[in-house]
Amino acid sequence: MWFRREQKNRRLSHGRVLDVKLRSSQVRAARTRLAAVALGIIFGTVFGLYLLWCMGEWMLDKFVYKNSEFAVQQIEIRTDGVIAPDQLRRLSLVKPGENLIALDLAAVKRNLELVPTIGSVSVERILPRTLQIRVTERRPVAQVNVPHAGTTGGITVSVFQLDADGYVMQPIDPRLCMIPLSQMSEQLPVIVGLNMYELQPGRRVESPQVRAALRLVAAFGHSPMAGFVDLRRIDVSSPGVVVATTEQGSTITFSLDNLDQQLRRWREIYDLGQQMNKAIVTLDLAVSNNVPVRWMEAGTLPVPAIKSVNPAHVRRNN
Repeated sequence: MWFRREQKNRRLSHGRVLDVKLRSSQVRAARTRLAAVALGIIFGTVFGLYLLWCMGEWMLDKFVYKNSEFAVQQIEIRTDGVIAPDQLRRLSLVKPGENLIALDLAAVKRNLELVPTIGSVSVERILPRTLQIRVTERRPVAQVNVPHAGTTGGITVSVFQLDADGYVMQPIDPRLCMIPLSQMSEQLPVIVGLNMYELQPGRRVESPQVRAALRLVAAFGHSPMAGFVDLRRIDVSSPGVVVATTEQGSTITFSLDNLDQQLRRWREIYDLGQQMNKAIVTLDLAVSNNVPVRWMEAGTLPVPAIKSVNPAHVRRNN
């Protein structure tokens, strides 16, 4: 009897094993079907999105980026300087017929701002066919003359110009300007004694003496001395000071700070000399007390030349 009971138990255990195996295969099959459905949904979604993207690209190309209705027909130039509008159009590298919507405005702006004489540029689309470019040019306030050996022998002089912020420029070719050369002629103060390696067109000169010299030129224009003397040369070779030479033969030394105050003191000493019928030969305004000054008789000074009137810088639309 014990043997039979053992056989019965074996048969029951085999049935349970088969039942467990059957349920496991069903679970695996269900999981496989679920994974296949999920992958199908993901693939279908991605493929549908890809088709929508391709359709959108095609529609943008057909109806926007390659649409002749948005072809550039007019490039409107607004400038406050002297560069001719046709030259600015060439520098922008924009060709008539290009698609206005597809045009890279940042690249147009960058192309123009690479020109050292241009300070800032704004570019705007005016639909459907007009590109508007506004240009602010740098105005030179001083110049630097650099002598060097010429290709055919002898010495030639390269001229660089500086604006009030110290950016280096080369003079504009008169053929590229929209006003006559006779109206542009202006004798700028010459800065001497600076490091010539700093003269990189489009770069800013960082020398404290040069920056002070440029501030002096700017301050002189609205100072009490404007109209009485003319600045012609500013030496920046000495540390801590700049030395200005006037067309009337005076040599004035300035410290790098408080230039407005020093210009007012110059006017007071100038007026004192006029009362004594004397003119300033040398004056050291870098000394705060007991200012050193050397005089000469006023009648021995050269007569200043008549200055030409500078053309007004107005915004021009073309």
